[in-house]
Amino acid sequence: MLRRLRDVMAGIGTPQQRLDSTVQVIAHELGAEVCSIYVQRPGRVLELCATQGLNPEAVHRLFFQPGEGLVGHIAETRLPLTLAEAQKHPKFAYRPETGEEAFQSFAGVPIRRSDRVLGVLVVQHVSMRELTEEEVESLETLAMVLAEVLATMSLPGGDPGRDRGPLLIHGLRIHEGVAIGKARLHQPRVVIGGVVAEDPAVEHEQLRAALADMHASLDRVMESEALSAAGEHRDVLETYRLIARDTGWIGRIRDAIDSGLTAPAAVQRVRDDTRSRMAAVKDEYLRERLADFEDVALRLLRRLAPGEEVLEVDGGGEPFILVARSMGPAELLDYAGDQLKGLVLEEASATAHVGIVARALDIPVAGRLAHLIDEVDPGDLLIVDGDHGQVFVRPGDDARAQFRESLSAREALRARYAALRGTPAVSRDGARVSLQMNAGLLVDVTQLDTVGAEGIGLYRTEIPFLVRREYPDVEAQTELYRRILDSAGDRPVTFRTLDAGGDKRLHAFVHDVEENPALGWRALRIGLDQPAILRQQVRAMIHAGGTRSLKIMVPMVATVEEFRAARAIVNLEIERAQTRLDEMPASIAVGAMVEVPSALLAIDELAEAADFLSVGSNDLLQFLFAADRAGARTANRYDPLSAHFLQALKRIADAGRAGGAEVSVCGEMAGRPIEALALVALGYRSLSMSAVSIGPVKEAILSTDINALSEFILYSMKKNTGSLRNRLKSYLADHR
Repeated sequence: MLRRLRDVMAGIGTPQQRLDSTVQVIAHELGAEVCSIYVQRPGRVLELCATQGLNPEAVHRLFFQPGEGLVGHIAETRLPLTLAEAQKHPKFAYRPETGEEAFQSFAGVPIRRSDRVLGVLVVQHVSMRELTEEEVESLETLAMVLAEVLATMSLPGGDPGRDRGPLLIHGLRIHEGVAIGKARLHQPRVVIGGVVAEDPAVEHEQLRAALADMHASLDRVMESEALSAAGEHRDVLETYRLIARDTGWIGRIRDAIDSGLTAPAAVQRVRDDTRSRMAAVKDEYLRERLADFEDVALRLLRRLAPGEEVLEVDGGGEPFILVARSMGPAELLDYAGDQLKGLVLEEASATAHVGIVARALDIPVAGRLAHLIDEVDPGDLLIVDGDHGQVFVRPGDDARAQFRESLSAREALRARYAALRGTPAVSRDGARVSLQMNAGLLVDVTQLDTVGAEGIGLYRTEIPFLVRREYPDVEAQTELYRRILDSAGDRPVTFRTLDAGGDKRLHAFVHDVEENPALGWRALRIGLDQPAILRQQVRAMIHAGGTRSLKIMVPMVATVEEFRAARAIVNLEIERAQTRLDEMPASIAVGAMVEVPSALLAIDELAEAADFLSVGSNDLLQFLFAADRAGARTANRYDPLSAHFLQALKRIADAGRAGGAEVSVCGEMAGRPIEALALVALGYRSLSMSAVSIGPVKEAILSTDINALSEFILYSMKKNTGSLRNRLKSYLADHR
């Protein structure tokens, strides 16, 4: 049947004639009264393009929206569907023009090519019968052949994969900014040259050789000197190697070859099926295993189809926008360069760690963009609007003109902020504020001079842990911290100890699945339960410090006792270093992050125990209001300028002054001009933020009378219980 179908599709006649012959072949071979092919058109609308058994007048006149009817449901879920009584299904949508009321059973499968759905293949019977699993797999195999043909066929009414019009996709803001460039897909596609096998025995031998080559390659990696030492990284790699040898997965590939597919097509078929079935899984551990299967399948495909990998439009030096379903923080660094202008993601929350790297590279990022991969082709022109979390796909002239205006305005602002680079942040009435940078990569540190930051108020040490498979040893950490301190020169650097766990899962560490990971085993809790981790970090910082002053900050302090326990570990390392090192840091200050409500309740005692305090406004806000800042429905539900939250912040600032501890803010709140002015008015004199925020915040401070603003805010806090944002905006506008 596959060979017959291939001959029909490759034969003479117009594309429509060949498609009409195709549905006749499938209906005859499967003994079905109806066979129909629906093709996805621009806007993801599904159009009936060929049918055997339904009213031929409905061809090119019957359409289903995404999710509409059984056909739209299959395209939306990317899963096969078989029903003995189709009309009883809640998604059934009766269309009288088809004449399908005479047919009881229904079976349909998505026509997929790589990540994209090109259409839906449907068969129907007069009798009530549900297709067997084997019959459904046959339909899926036929759909693979159709996908390869549809991708290159020009049908009446327009090509499903080409000449698609402008489109605006709304999502979530991850990092602000605007950019334009051609789309470049993050994951290279391996194009399957041949789908139908001439000789299954030959295909099985190709699969065997490719598997042997892949397994040998993984074995060599495991036996390499760099990875041979025992440790948790070995467990991770062993798990990966087991996945590559999984007999169930390999067996399904062999079954697909037996059904008539070539070896590469069989791997792609199983890969697509696994992805579709796992798409709805919420369990984080299982989704990570899916990512491992995806990687193994791609490795195998590259061996089976050498030279067929499509390196998506690199632009030849042209600006590009990176397009991905999801992405880890390390992967973005592979693209870092002058040509990378922006990033758009189908999946990703506002707190995705790739956003940290994007901020360091100063590129706009939008996430949670529904159906992005389906809608964007390599080389499509994209405009990323990171400010509003949206992307314009194939924008028209009006959108391009608007982009140029926006870009010109931004360049003027950048020039204005650059002129303030060497100017201290001193308010009209003489309040001096230290503006520092948040960082997590060496590339961040190089921006200190560019933006005029006075130091690094938060260095996220977990990023080097997150982006590598193995756990960095003391020597590796020491080298990294030394380079950071050297790059900063005489400016202070505050190192935050490992803030892992929750949504920041280390490759080289075993994390249990937790019902509430944000409230689970993370940050300082890991450091106290596994003191060797914390000791190694502190040891590396002391070694890297030389004779410079050193600032170490511990995250997620819930109780004063926890902070004292962490400080005792630091003291152990100080005593160890004093007996072994020729030179010691001039001073070692140990501070606590205030981001847990229980720490706020004990703030007076904590301020006396710590050398300094730093408010993590992001977590403190979400924990105080029990609102997930990554949730679409809760992220913007509570305002950091609410009277209650400002009262909490004032209490921290007052306690710091009374206890002799310097107090700063290093959350996103510090990098927004209006919120930053409120913090300064509450008594904060040190703010740490992303590099691009320093200019706007400095300009705001230079133009404001802080004492007058403080009186206004304190008065407003007494008179109001809700958000002060609008009152504060009006005040600042009135006072220019």
